[in-house]
Amino acid sequence: MSIVEEVNTQMKAAMKARDSVRLAVLRSMRTAFLNEMKKDGSDSIPDEVCETLLRRLEKQRKESIEAFVKGGREEMAEVERAELAVLQEFLPSLADEAQTRGWVEAAIAETGATGPKEMGKVMGALMKAHKGEIDGNLARRIVQERLAG
Repeated sequence: MSIVEEVNTQMKAAMKARDSVRLAVLRSMRTAFLNEMKKDGSDSIPDEVCETLLRRLEKQRKESIEAFVKGGREEMAEVERAELAVLQEFLPSLADEAQTRGWVEAAIAETGATGPKEMGKVMGALMKAHKGEIDGNLARRIVQERLAG
């Protein structure tokens, strides 16, 4: 079952269960999918595109959580965390730090980078090779560590 079909199925179940938080998240996911379909007039989108859209929604939720915590709005952060948990059910897990470090080392060797000025080259190669499998923020931090000295 594709991600779009799974979201639609779970949306119906959430309506029946009167799970308002889950339903709201599933609706926002479905809206993102429908907006993407409208761009080229298609009636479906591949799972890879769905994952990209879901990663974007995941990033937005994480940024909101951070902003609410900084602003002292813990109750709002909890709502965002609950929504994030629903989103993450549909996403494959990202590589852990050890795996990411291995990929960073390979990308540095491949590009021949020697200093911080070549970080963009390393990140480009890394993200091209492992798009959707790697946390960009973690990768950036590791690349900075490695190229700094």
